[in-house]
Amino acid sequence: MADGWTSQMHKGLLELSILALIEKRPSYGYEIVTRLANTPRLAVSEGTVYPILRRLKGQSWLVTYWEESDSGPPRQYYRLSKEGKNKLRTMRKEWLNLVADVNEIVGAESLQSNQNNTAQKSIL
Repeated sequence: MADGWTSQMHKGLLELSILALIEKRPSYGYEIVTRLANTPRLAVSEGTVYPILRRLKGQSWLVTYWEESDSGPPRQYYRLSKEGKNKLRTMRKEWLNLVADVNEIVGAESLQSNQNNTAQKSIL
C-alpha cells in the first residue's frame, strides 16, 4: 500500500499521464482507467479519472464527442484540443527536466550501483 508521499506523487502525475494516453488515441473514460491499470503504479478508479477529465475539459485542454458503442450506450470520447496539445508539450518538457534534476540530486547512478552491489553479494 502506498504511503502519503507516494500517493501525492502519483496524483500529481495523473493529468500528465491521462493527456499523454489521449494524445496516442482518443479514448472514453473507462478505457482510460483500463489503460492506466496496465501501469500498476498509476492504476486508479473511475471515481478518480472522471473528475480529472471534467477538469481538463473545463480548462479547454480536451474536447469531447459521442460515438455509438456495439456493447451498450453511446460513449463520450475525449481528444486533445490545440490548447491541450500545447499544454501536454509544456508538461512533458517540465517533467523531463524535473526528472533530470531530481536524478542529479538523488543520484540515479548511485541507486543502480547499489542494486548491482546487492546482486553481486547475493551471487557470492
